[in-house]
Amino acid sequence: MFLDEADVDVRGGDGGDGAVAFRREKYVAFGGPAGGDGGDGGSVYLVADERLVTLADVAARACFAAENGRPGRGKAMHGKKGRDLEVPVPPGTVVRDEDGELLGELTGPGQRLLVARGGRGGRGNKAFASATDRTPRHAEKGEPGQHRRLRLELKLVADVGFVGLPNAGKSTLLAALSNAHPRVADYPFTTLSPVLGIAGRNAWQRMVLADLPGLIEGAHAGKGLGDRFLRHIERTRIVLHLVDVSLDDPVKAYRTIRGELSAYSASLAGKTELVALTKCDKVSSRKAKAEAGRLGRVAGASVVRISALSGEGLRKLLDILWRTLRPDGK
Repeated sequence: MFLDEADVDVRGGDGGDGAVAFRREKYVAFGGPAGGDGGDGGSVYLVADERLVTLADVAARACFAAENGRPGRGKAMHGKKGRDLEVPVPPGTVVRDEDGELLGELTGPGQRLLVARGGRGGRGNKAFASATDRTPRHAEKGEPGQHRRLRLELKLVADVGFVGLPNAGKSTLLAALSNAHPRVADYPFTTLSPVLGIAGRNAWQRMVLADLPGLIEGAHAGKGLGDRFLRHIERTRIVLHLVDVSLDDPVKAYRTIRGELSAYSASLAGKTELVALTKCDKVSSRKAKAEAGRLGRVAGASVVRISALSGEGLRKLLDILWRTLRPDGK
């Protein structure tokens, strides 16, 4: 199951209490205070782990708590610090507190975000000794760790995001270009959740592709399946807009999706876009060329004619995608 939202509790460890103790050693007169400080509580960190693609593992637990600090002891022995807790989340995770305030975003593998600080350990009575009070009989309690309710939201991090109406051929194309195995069938909404795949021109020139659920008119306002997945397109570097050539009016289909992207956000509509005319094996080459010309005039760019089933145009598409992502060719 693909989970892109989760509410979790995080709790930093409590600081250990300081100790009240005095030296009691034979032949040592006036030993004085010897209570050690308590250890600091551990903190909770979120860490981006590229092996994860959903928030399912995080959502399965109700609370993530770091270890408490140990109390101080006699002979001025300080308590042990509590161990920090690292919680792995997928890259692209946006973190907010329960009031909606943005705490941070984890976009790259290994990136860490402190979400619940551990409490400070209390001072033992040795720390309170002074010229006017040589035998203090009090110590500090450890501070409680920070407790937070977090709202996690995943925005997929991919190089290329596929968009288009349902049955535009997104899943079939992803399967043809990558090692992913998306669900493919001839009915709307085959893709119910985003699917990632890796495609490459060769062993070192690779890119991450994201097959996103089909959008329909009104998706930005909550219609269909696409509204909750529009945000995933925001993190993709470029948008590959797929249009089915076998439709009655491919240009209308293109304009429908462009309207949804613009209605959702101006930044999304302004992303670099490439357009591909899919399922060209279903029509004559003459019709495919004519529809590509019509579509290109509306989109303001050349349109690649492809067929994921026959392989037509796929190598050309990969080359264009790579040159767009890496203008320097590296």
